[in-house]
Amino acid sequence: MSNVTAVPAAPSAEALKHFEDEFTFETDCSDVHAAAQSGGFDFVLLDVRSHQLYNEGHLPGAISLPHGKIIASKLEAYPQDTLFVTYCAGPHCNGAARGAVRLAKLGRPVKIMAGGVTGWLDEGYSLERALEPA
Repeated sequence: MSNVTAVPAAPSAEALKHFEDEFTFETDCSDVHAAAQSGGFDFVLLDVRSHQLYNEGHLPGAISLPHGKIIASKLEAYPQDTLFVTYCAGPHCNGAARGAVRLAKLGRPVKIMAGGVTGWLDEGYSLERALEPA
């Protein structure tokens, strides 16, 4: 018996609910890219890394707001039902989740973009550099 099979898989009905529910918590690089290519976002894309990393390269259309700086006053310009999508460096980083927690605590709808910058680059998409420092 391997470590893979040592714990049995969930019953199919439970697995279905679990995997369907994941889509309410996250999106992926391809879907974010498609939204950007369609002419605009119907969400706010937040780069929750440091301003320095944002300036070195970020997803097109992203706003720099480090996760530790997410507070109510920074969100006042956005209607309460605005969906925020957070991303960070990649799967090795928990900044996107930290940002999502802060947004959820403020009562804001939020999803994480799975893969972060690493996933974005792996998909073959390019980054923008900041024209003016964030």
